[in-house]
Parts: sequence; C-alpha cells; structure tokens
Amino acid sequence: MNLSMITLRPFTESDADAMMTWASDPRVVRFQRRHPFITTHEAMSYIQTHIISHPFYRAICFNAHVVGSISVKPGTGDGEQHKASVGYRLAYEHWGKGIATAALKMVVEIVLKEWEWLERLEGMVDLENKGSQRVLEKAGFQKEGVLHKFVFLKGEARDMVMYSIIRSSSSSSSFHP
Repeated sequence: MNLSMITLRPFTESDADAMMTWASDPRVVRFQRRHPFITTHEAMSYIQTHIISHPFYRAICFNAHVVGSISVKPGTGDGEQHKASVGYRLAYEHWGKGIATAALKMVVEIVLKEWEWLERLEGMVDLENKGSQRVLEKAGFQKEGVLHKFVFLKGEARDMVMYSIIRSSSSSSSFHP
C-alpha cells in the first residue's frame, strides 16, 4: 500500500455518505460514546453540528476517497490550556494497513507547527482496543498507564489506557514520547 496516497482535508456536508461507511459500522463505533448511525441524515447532522465548527476535525482520505476522520480537541478550562486530545475513526475495510498511523503522524506534525501553546497531546483508548493502542505507539505516543473505570461507555464503566506525546523542552518545535 502506498501511504503517500493518504491526505487530510476539512469535512464538507457532501461527505455524509462516505462517513456512513464507518459511522454506521458497530465494529468501528464499538469504543465510541455514540451508537452506530442508522441514516445518512444522522451523519449529515453530525457534520453540520459537530464537525464543521470543531477547531480541528479532518477527513482521512486514501486515494482521494474519505475513509475516516481524525480530530484534535484543545483542553478546556483551568489547567488544561496546554494540552489537547486526539481521536480517530477509520472504515473497517482499511484497518491494519497503516492508514490511521500515517494520518496520526501527519496530525501531530500539523498541530505541533500550528499550535505553539501545545505542550501535551494525549490519546485515550479503551483497554480492549488493541489496534488503536498500536496506532498510538507506532505514531510515537508513550503509554502512561491504565485508568480504571475511567469512562462510562454505553452503560458500562470502562478501563482506559492513556498515551501522550510531550513537547520537548529543548526545542519548541518537536515532541518526544
């Protein structure tokens, strides 16, 4: 697979059909707070209400086709203005091909360059989501530990694994695991 065919771009409302390939798949949304979308209207509404106004939410494209999404959410409130959290989703047919890892590496480079205030980029993943843990590790994130019963997900308290990349103190333009 040619990973140079992976690009990121802002979402548009016309991406609702493509979004359904992962947003309606129970395998993909298993570790997300929301349930699978049933209709394209739900995807369209989500794009309009959550994605377009989001500070950093991009379509992951492979060979110019939207195959997933990746977002970075800046910390909010007191004591969190130096950090951000990353999340990603990828259509099942593209799992295990390096696409999510390549997209995540691209995003780390982008936010590092554009968000000079950012000192910590974190990714939190369900303990059972081994594939997503591998994505974070391959992208250079360091595992920090397990947070027990940390998130209430679809009616159940879940254990989460915290990963991070910390901006290097020796250089304002690089991260280190």
